[in-house]
Amino acid sequence: MSVRRIMGTETEFGISVQGQPHANPMVASTRLVNAYASAALHVRRARWDFEEESPLRDARGFDMSRDVADASQLTDEDMGLANVILTNGARLYVDHAHPEYSTPECTNPLDVVRWDKAGEQVALDACRFASVSGEPDIVLYKNNTDNKGASYGAHENYLMKRSTPFGEIVRHLTPFFVSRQVVCGAGRVGIGQDGREHGFQVSQRADYFEVEVGLETTLKRPIINTRDEPHADPEKYRRLHVIIGDANLSEVSTFLKVGTTALVLDMIEDRFIQSDLTVTRAVASLRAVSHDPTLTHLLERPDGQTLTAVELQWEYFNLAKKYVDQKYGDDADDQTLQVMARWESVLNRLERDPMECAQELDWVAKLKLLQSYRDRDGLDWDDAKLHLIDLQYADLRPEKGLYHRLVRLGRMERLLDETTITAAMHEPPEDTRAYFRGRCLDKYPDSIAAASWDSVIFDLPGHDSLQRVPTIDPRRGTKAHVGELIDSSDTALALFSALTR
Repeated sequence: MSVRRIMGTETEFGISVQGQPHANPMVASTRLVNAYASAALHVRRARWDFEEESPLRDARGFDMSRDVADASQLTDEDMGLANVILTNGARLYVDHAHPEYSTPECTNPLDVVRWDKAGEQVALDACRFASVSGEPDIVLYKNNTDNKGASYGAHENYLMKRSTPFGEIVRHLTPFFVSRQVVCGAGRVGIGQDGREHGFQVSQRADYFEVEVGLETTLKRPIINTRDEPHADPEKYRRLHVIIGDANLSEVSTFLKVGTTALVLDMIEDRFIQSDLTVTRAVASLRAVSHDPTLTHLLERPDGQTLTAVELQWEYFNLAKKYVDQKYGDDADDQTLQVMARWESVLNRLERDPMECAQELDWVAKLKLLQSYRDRDGLDWDDAKLHLIDLQYADLRPEKGLYHRLVRLGRMERLLDETTITAAMHEPPEDTRAYFRGRCLDKYPDSIAAASWDSVIFDLPGHDSLQRVPTIDPRRGTKAHVGELIDSSDTALALFSALTR
């Protein structure tokens, strides 16, 4: 399947209320999501259906007891927090203390970039709607830490074959994730969870990981998360829930993050990786790579040999090149070739001089920007101004955010135009079940009682109970499958009758 598989991202945004440094973030997040729902969805709001969720099921073959689970893991409980399903198939909701946007299911890296960037625009509109009522302005940041010891996630999800042994996933993905940050890190001022130690590091999330494998996402964060909640046929699929990535503003960083991971997963599923790429002390190695923006830190292998994170990425690239050539040859799809070409180009330049990637990778762009201020004003890494610049890079507001300023100056490469991204705020992908979900919410809003990733629930006249339409296969419910049927059905009852005839 190359880089093409069912995948998506989930982004928790940092949040602040202007003029109220001690404002309750849960209250602010609720105000934000409800404001978007009221302004953008002038119709009945379908609730999120939690029935099919199982967040405590572990890929290692057991279920964690609810008695010992942290409250943050109980994502299958309706806490009464703001929760909106969007017509683009995405979800905007309050996840404890943060507003979170989950993209609809996508089939390729460029679509993930598109609907991920659409999420930034949705979040920005939500801020604007929340401020119209005269309430204090809410500001969102696409980052991963408040530099006071708290971290919030930027997760990825990949559908995988259930037949792939989970131990093989752990074995081959762990070293990949340890080294992947050199390509998709967001960059951060400060070392350690509270940023107390002075300096700059590659990843915003690296310091918050404590174990190699585990079920948790907020405590004892693991490099490989074992949540076994496929949102698809559990006999055929598992959903790999990746919690180790940074929140990227750079489109190239996101493209490479999901594209290279999809390729590695393809190789794992096909049992193609025979070499042992293990690094010793994975958690410590993860942090050490992040703490060294010169990219010269040497990772150690069990046999005593050493290599840098870039060299380890080269090993994965060379395997992927051989794999694509052997499996696909001249039939490799365009996005697979684009990911391979971009991956190779970035690794070449990172090896030569990381600053050559300043127009493509978040952490390099941020480091170059910070270094310009340090050189101009003679600032040491302990200067509070650098922390403010770091934060301002992630500010979603186009007129304030430093990432957006770099884009306007032509110093950050784009993969998509604004028209394409704006359309994705309201339109779902056409090649996954998100199309059915999004179109139903758009065309029959008063008839949709609830929805989730794997079902749409209708409230129909003449039916004493709600009617659930399962969408268990993420590759069905596409425009090709149901587009004409939805177009020709004037009512939800007509559509349901046609589907169940």
